[in-house]
Amino acid sequence: MYIRIVTSQTAKGPTEYVQLCHNYRDKKAKRSKTEVIYNFGRADQLDVDAIRRLIKSLSRLLPEEERELYTGQGKDLNFAGSRQLGGTWFLDQMWKRLGIGHTLDKLITDREFAIPIERLLFAMVANRALAPSSKLHMEHWVGNEAYIENLPEVEVHQLYRAMDFLLEASEKIQHDVFFSVANLFNLEVDLLFVDTTTTYFEIEGEDEDTEEQEGLRKWGYGKDNHPELAQVVIAFAVTRDGIPVRCWVWPGNTSDQNVVEEVKRDLNSWQLGRVVMVQDTGFNSAGNRRILQGAGGHYIIGEKLRLGPKGTLHEALRQKGKYRTLENGLEIKESIVGGDSEARRRYVIVRNPEETLRDRKKRDDILQEVEKRLSDLSQLDGKPHEKAACALRSHKVFGRYIRQTKTGKLKLNKAKIGLEEQLDGKYLISTSDDGLSAEDVVLGYKQLAVVERVFRDLKHLIDIRPVNHRLADRIRSHVLLCWLAMLLVRVAENKTQQTWFQMKKILSTIQLGFFELPEGQVYQSNSLSNAQKALFTGLKLDKPPRFIHIKP
Repeated sequence: MYIRIVTSQTAKGPTEYVQLCHNYRDKKAKRSKTEVIYNFGRADQLDVDAIRRLIKSLSRLLPEEERELYTGQGKDLNFAGSRQLGGTWFLDQMWKRLGIGHTLDKLITDREFAIPIERLLFAMVANRALAPSSKLHMEHWVGNEAYIENLPEVEVHQLYRAMDFLLEASEKIQHDVFFSVANLFNLEVDLLFVDTTTTYFEIEGEDEDTEEQEGLRKWGYGKDNHPELAQVVIAFAVTRDGIPVRCWVWPGNTSDQNVVEEVKRDLNSWQLGRVVMVQDTGFNSAGNRRILQGAGGHYIIGEKLRLGPKGTLHEALRQKGKYRTLENGLEIKESIVGGDSEARRRYVIVRNPEETLRDRKKRDDILQEVEKRLSDLSQLDGKPHEKAACALRSHKVFGRYIRQTKTGKLKLNKAKIGLEEQLDGKYLISTSDDGLSAEDVVLGYKQLAVVERVFRDLKHLIDIRPVNHRLADRIRSHVLLCWLAMLLVRVAENKTQQTWFQMKKILSTIQLGFFELPEGQVYQSNSLSNAQKALFTGLKLDKPPRFIHIKP
């Protein structure tokens, strides 16, 4: 390992730069090559002799086969500590490759911030992906546990200021990040899946509305089994590859129609061309379908198999036709309801043979138990009989298959059983796009599960809860940070075909050691394993250099 001085021609004439280099044997080329380990900068601004003394002491940190002979005893070398490097370095390279850092830098250019906004936002996103914690705890995490390039420490008020900027620029950030990711990875964005979830707050009551804005934490229909707590509604637009490309936050009592209307309006502003939005049965209403078809758009949406209070079969299911089998084993047939009228709608009926057998087996087990209970009931009389009969007739599961005759006797409801048999293994989809084949309609709807996985990871991998904020803007900004973390994680998972849990495990052993010598300070990372090298190479990311920082 040695010092090399190179000359470069600049506008002001030839300028000398100091580099730390070492020679190694290239086995393929069968010759010695030079590798630049670290660039110190301009020679006229450095104490080159001090650097030479530091390099002599630094030689002992290299493996035996890569260093020149060193005769010192090494007693003046002090190990000052270490930080986690693998996860933060990996995510930082992903952040740069997706163009997020560049997008933020452009937005910050004309703003005179005294704090490193881009670095602070990255630190919060990396924290969500690696070790979710409060903003207050991040002071310790950044300062003592994880190494983030060009961010030695943070203060919580700086993080809050960065969150405020993120919300201010959220529209531009989401737009630029979407097109950067779509172009970089050739994402198919003709199908966008949209669904909602909720997250709750353990507070008393709900936020009050003011003249300036509507309260955000409101009571509403929750999906977390906490109807007694105030909540917010969160939506994601996700590509067919499972990449979350946009997010929204609304008050906890927001109706589905308002959700659909805003989502449609925001996506139209991106001028994506032909977009088919895929949504679950919960969003299916005449009003929502009209909104989804607005501005030339189309939808694929789930339908209920039974209609009305009596649970009669959907009209599409009553039409005759033959099923055809797809390559994946599903059986499908199309059904047009309404003819050529304005009420015309196109449906696809899907039957899963495996689900059909499971549904039949489950119902047979239930009917067997119903017959047993009816037999036991016939052996009772008086009040015990009446009490047992009422309990059986009102039973959540068994009562569905029981009817009461005019004489008050309980019997199996064979008509109900026959109706259930017609629904075994089936689900129903409708679409407004006649240009899509039935196969594409089915495959598109089945991919709706990618949104559900995003929501699971949002709650259990990124840990969106607890949300330690009370201001509406900070809550929205917190969700944006979680979205950016999910974006990095999902892109990495898709490209490596590994889970984020597996990747974190691989990256966890990459550490950064701090060494102190009489001649200066050195930050050195440990050697990478083959699995770690493959992870960086597969995603075309720069590996961490051996020497991160050298200060004579």
